[in-house]
Amino acid sequence: MSDGQAPKQPSRRGFLAGGGALALAGWLGGASGVARAAAVHAKAVKPPVPKDQEPFYGPHQGGILTPQQQNSYFAAFDLADTAKRADVIALLKAWTDAAGRLARALPARALTGQADKAPLDSGEAVGLATARLTLTFGFGPGLFSKDGVDRYGLAARRPEALVDLPKFNGDQLVPEKSGGDLSIQACADDPQVAFHAVRQLAALADGVAAVRWVQTGFASGAPGGGTPRNLMGFKDGTNNPSPKDPALMSQFVWVGDEGGWMKGGSYLVARRIRIALEHWDKTELGFQQEVVGRYKDSGAALGQKQEFEPMKLDAVDKDGNPVIPDSAHSRVASPQENDGARILRRAYSYNDGANFTAERWPPWRQGIEYDAGLFFLAYQRDPRSGFIRINKKLAAMDMMNQYITHVASAIFACPPGARSGGYIGEALFAGL
Repeated sequence: MSDGQAPKQPSRRGFLAGGGALALAGWLGGASGVARAAAVHAKAVKPPVPKDQEPFYGPHQGGILTPQQQNSYFAAFDLADTAKRADVIALLKAWTDAAGRLARALPARALTGQADKAPLDSGEAVGLATARLTLTFGFGPGLFSKDGVDRYGLAARRPEALVDLPKFNGDQLVPEKSGGDLSIQACADDPQVAFHAVRQLAALADGVAAVRWVQTGFASGAPGGGTPRNLMGFKDGTNNPSPKDPALMSQFVWVGDEGGWMKGGSYLVARRIRIALEHWDKTELGFQQEVVGRYKDSGAALGQKQEFEPMKLDAVDKDGNPVIPDSAHSRVASPQENDGARILRRAYSYNDGANFTAERWPPWRQGIEYDAGLFFLAYQRDPRSGFIRINKKLAAMDMMNQYITHVASAIFACPPGARSGGYIGEALFAGL
């Protein structure tokens, strides 16, 4: 079998059901009756898809509209070891096949059991549930050309929307933690399942691509569901366009006919945002809420009572001042302030220990602080009218900038989902 598993023995109930089907076939007469009965039996005993299993194949990649899992493992790769387009295609085929297996809680490659060879799968996820694992693949600008060189004959197929992100006010980007030719994001409700998946895919890339940087993340939603909170203690993503609204997803997330081979895909912007938590934790609650533009307990916009009530940006207090300050984060980022622009946030918090840093704003503390913050991930139909438009205003006006610093950045074109028997990015290479 292709999954490397022995066929299951029929149960007693299955055997009786099969006997009944054969009797019926005999009554109908002829081989056609047997075939029909066998098909009915096969359909009857087909095992249900586990509730914690997310489909890998389909028109769109998983991990974009999928209800957010609790853990993320993101890896960017450099195509440093080959100049052959055939090698890139072979890698994408291998990744697709392995991802389809991993999404079903199978090893990335069938285990051989040969003691004199290295295992084909590291094995630390054997016996674990799929934990709603999704694997989302992306193509960075370097796949199309790098340092002016068209390495794989793909430069003419680089999408217009896959632009190099501009430098924003306040950026302190670390080159070693930015960019990448390819990307993989594994999301799962078990951190070991997510890491295992990327680890196996990285091993398959040996000799073609090498890991450039990685970032782990976590997101703990409220009991029974609800908007997760970031490390600042505020709900994060309240104003997202609803993934349950197909019209909004078509308008703001999925690439349309204008994208050519990218139709049905989406563009991902990743930003590692360090938060000066020590400074934030000493800030008065009232000012924290003015910075965000929302109440910390409920997530409601200032002046409102419920989390999802629309913000009233024209509301003023008794002195004529805006209830939601002009430089409040939620106001500056709102569609009303950005010509209707919207993006789908799918961010994760991160905690990478502590190290030396110098804060950008008073009290300009220098010393060992938490290296923690937000691994911002946003999907959109076009970064030029999405993230870039919004972040230009945020970088210039957002009151939150006194607590945060963008330290890493990347952009990827995430192609449409793979069809069964095909591979991720197949349309990009069609006809070459």
